[in-house]
Amino acid sequence: MRVEWLSHLPPEVWVMVFSYLSTQEKHRVRCCCKVLKKLIDHPCLWRNHMVVLSNFPRYTVGFWDTLKYRRVTRVVVQRLRPKDWKHLVKSLPWLTTIVCMEGQQNYKKKNVDNLPDFPNLKTLGIRNATWSEPMLQQCQTGHLAERLTHLSVCNIQLPSTAEFVNSVSRLFNLEYLLFHQQAEGKLQVVEPVPSKAFHNLLLNLKKLKHLSWEIEEKPEVPLPDDYFYPPDPEDPEAYGGPTLTSLELVNYPETMLSENALRGLTSLKSLTVHYRYLKIGVKCRLQSWLSHLQELESLEIIGGNSLALYTTTFPPRVTRLALRVIISLKDLCFIAKKVKKLEHLDMHQNRFSGSLCKKLPSLFPQLKTLRIRYFHEEPKRDLLLLRNLKHLEQLELIVERSYILKSERNDHPWPSPSLQELIRELQELSENRINIITTMRQRNLFRECDCVWEGE
Repeated sequence: MRVEWLSHLPPEVWVMVFSYLSTQEKHRVRCCCKVLKKLIDHPCLWRNHMVVLSNFPRYTVGFWDTLKYRRVTRVVVQRLRPKDWKHLVKSLPWLTTIVCMEGQQNYKKKNVDNLPDFPNLKTLGIRNATWSEPMLQQCQTGHLAERLTHLSVCNIQLPSTAEFVNSVSRLFNLEYLLFHQQAEGKLQVVEPVPSKAFHNLLLNLKKLKHLSWEIEEKPEVPLPDDYFYPPDPEDPEAYGGPTLTSLELVNYPETMLSENALRGLTSLKSLTVHYRYLKIGVKCRLQSWLSHLQELESLEIIGGNSLALYTTTFPPRVTRLALRVIISLKDLCFIAKKVKKLEHLDMHQNRFSGSLCKKLPSLFPQLKTLRIRYFHEEPKRDLLLLRNLKHLEQLELIVERSYILKSERNDHPWPSPSLQELIRELQELSENRINIITTMRQRNLFRECDCVWEGE
């Protein structure tokens, strides 16, 4: 392309065109000429981009100037020294999101003393570190406690979990909280957050909408029935917690919560359960949980019991469903009877599934997005039958990582030539209506910690 041709369209149009490119594609276009470089660096194209920063001495003045021009507001930082924090405050004072991924670094309060110096900071994430001093003290001073709306803490070794939870309860403007705990103290013991401390947290965080909580198993000591049901101090019979719309249980062992544990969370629109393992002889709680959650619109189940144990209680309002469990055509038929308005489906193809692509158009005719993860095999020609899903806009065909590595050793890439031909045929039959994706989507480093991320 000649440079003068770029002037045939206004810059706004080029920016909109470039918005469809991936980060790697943007960088390739950026290398073509100065005009494209300026267009690619437009702040609109980097509004939701997260930059990973580490080893500060290697960054040049030009690098920082580029970040400033793009008005980058989200960063992931790794192993920052106190002087690196000062440099970051000076270079990007308008940051709204900071995620610290430290690789088990031993942290003290002074390592993050500069957080209050970011006047627009609303989102904070901390991963993979050991804290030798009480955490979040600096978040309780000044205006940072009022500004923080999103907090994500995962794989952190704390001197006292209860003390940490008590500190979080003072961040009264939190709307999003992710806490996946790690071993506590010198004994490396992991226990659930005490009921009293957890209730105090829920009673104070009145604006909380999303909660991602890891429940550790202390042998033979299940949590009380009212663990997620803090009583209102003025009316002990009423629910006093926040109006949660999204709940995620991580590493959940079936024995820890009762059948009535979620009875008070009737406002939930989204529920995700990551089971740690399947325990034989323990009654499945999901059947009872789902019967209380009639407003549920999104449901995601990873592992756990057989689908047949709880499909009969699927709330009819569900429009988004993710099932990373063994699933059969019989299970799908039961689900189709309960959720007749399903628009988004994410599932595994396995040897029990049969010809999924043949049945899906009749079972879920309203599907707009479909994601299928394959194990040990590639899609067959019945993939072409998905053209009968008249509302389908996006199709993701994902394969397990081990299959890709095995294929690469045999000079057999993913997607294979035969699959590429199937995709070409499907796009032709659907008149290019369906956007077909064969790569894992980009990870959200704030929301998707190592506990829940399914990629590599």
